Amino acid sequence: MKLVDKPKKTKTGQYKTNEEELQKLAGDHEIIGVILDYREATKLKSTYVDALPGTISKKTGRIHTSFSQAVTTTGRLASSDPNIQNIPVRTEQGQEIRRAFIARSDEFTLLAADYSQIELRIMAHLSGDEHMKEAFVSGEDIHTATAARVFGVATGDVTKEQRRRAKMVNFGIIYGISAFGLAQRLRIPRKEAAEIIDTYFAQYPAVKACMDGIIETARNKGYVETIAGRRRHIRDINTANGTVRAAAERYAINAPIQGSAADMIKIAMIRIEKLLRGKKTKLLLQVHDELVFDLHKDEHDLIEEIRKLMSEALPLSVPVVVDCGVGRNWLEAH
Repeated sequence: MKLVDKPKKTKTGQYKTNEEELQKLAGDHEIIGVILDYREATKLKSTYVDALPGTISKKTGRIHTSFSQAVTTTGRLASSDPNIQNIPVRTEQGQEIRRAFIARSDEFTLLAADYSQIELRIMAHLSGDEHMKEAFVSGEDIHTATAARVFGVATGDVTKEQRRRAKMVNFGIIYGISAFGLAQRLRIPRKEAAEIIDTYFAQYPAVKACMDGIIETARNKGYVETIAGRRRHIRDINTANGTVRAAAERYAINAPIQGSAADMIKIAMIRIEKLLRGKKTKLLLQVHDELVFDLHKDEHDLIEEIRKLMSEALPLSVPVVVDCGVGRNWLEAH
């Protein structure tokens, strides 16, 4: 269809049609969106709609996942057989899968308790950046506040597109994103992406200093630490290979942030387990920054206690917000 002047090819000489390549062309022809939608639908069908019923236990009539504590490098729990943590939530079609997960009986509803933007809050705490902390303390939307600073407009004048870009930068910075990576995600020229990142660091100088400090620590000590003091050793941080070293630096930046989030929710789970002893309410799942409960109809007073235990698990210098939702199924609760 000649949508690209110099299309990339696979090793066998075929045109590349992977998701990354198609996303770049999403606005160029309507067929691209149709192909991506079809792929998402077939993946949801094969991975969840067809597969999940086969994992239902004959004894209990329920699905039971396995959680591993020592699989991920960040310290987060990993779910398998089936993996409940990768059920998509970003797209409408993906969200519908969550509707299939229901409370155990009419006496229960599902409670979803979710840390709000916890990794950005941890970054604000670690860096001590005044502007970032100020946004969280005042209860501002962090992406709107970032967009206002990066694009030099009043918060009330921030457009949807500016907020979307700021959100991508906020989360990208946590993973040590490069100008090339940001350019690909936003589908903008690399020079423009580099300017956005430079402006971001000019507006949040302590964030840049924090990231540089983490990398320096990793180079000197060979490891980085979470807020709770758990270490992750960073191999290849001093290697001569620039590509490998850059990847190690990204791991180094991300490990204290994701690792602290992992520590926080684990500490919360331990304290909540004590709270629920002798209660009918049960903790069912941990999915990234979210805990899912079977909440008994007579124990709704537990919601605020759970919220409190989660928000106080690892004290930060900015408010820790926990969003709680209740519903007949996981989608409603979330």
